Amino acid sequence: MTLAPLDLSLLLPAFLAGLLVLATHVPMGMQVLARGIVFIDLAVAQIAGLGVIAADRMGFDPQGWAVQLFAVSAALAGAAILTFTEKRWPDVQEALIGTLFVLAASGGALLLADNPHGGEHLKDLLVGQILWVTPSQLLPVALLTALLLVAWGRWRERLGSFGFYGLFAFAVTASVQLVGIYLVFASLVIPALATRHYSLRQRLPAAYLLGGASYSAGLVFSTWFDLPPGAVIVWTIALLGTLFYWAGPDSGNPLLSAHPEQD
Repeated sequence: MTLAPLDLSLLLPAFLAGLLVLATHVPMGMQVLARGIVFIDLAVAQIAGLGVIAADRMGFDPQGWAVQLFAVSAALAGAAILTFTEKRWPDVQEALIGTLFVLAASGGALLLADNPHGGEHLKDLLVGQILWVTPSQLLPVALLTALLLVAWGRWRERLGSFGFYGLFAFAVTASVQLVGIYLVFASLVIPALATRHYSLRQRLPAAYLLGGASYSAGLVFSTWFDLPPGAVIVWTIALLGTLFYWAGPDSGNPLLSAHPEQD
């Protein structure tokens, strides 16, 4: 077996895109896990994707601002709906999130039904095209990420439901167009899940390390073996997440969690 050569001109922008996604999704994922609404990112990402598909259907430039406006408007509308349902029916919020996801996904399929390239569009939306991210795409996302992190760091305790969902909508709208829905979900949930038993001081650095290592290793493996990078990175996050979990404190591993007997 011959390993494919590494092309840093492709891998470096893709890796930076992954780091930008992780920058907001790791801390937000911990909040999502604490709230018990782990499928919110799938729903909001799919709604943002529906906005992208609708803009494309109307003939707007895929890289233009109109598409971004459609995507973020759709995501914010989803955030408003989720804020309402959380207040009105909090006991079934997770089920309503799932319903919203299915409706958005089905709506996207309907909009693409007569498009000869509809299947390819849906695949790109789900799996993403991280290897084709360009440096020009990264700058606006980096600026948005910086603003979101400042807002999250200063006001997250006072955001309320709509504030949280709104920030989340902006973060997901940007990330889903860079890496696809599957990687958005994996980046949000798996690092938070794998480090949930770490101490408060250790958890955030460990989660960022897990995400960064997964993106770098996944990109290299996908290039070497000529496999879809998005899918490889998702599996890499899951495998490394398992290792991080078992290597952490109180993981259930008897070699790590055993305590010396007290006299």
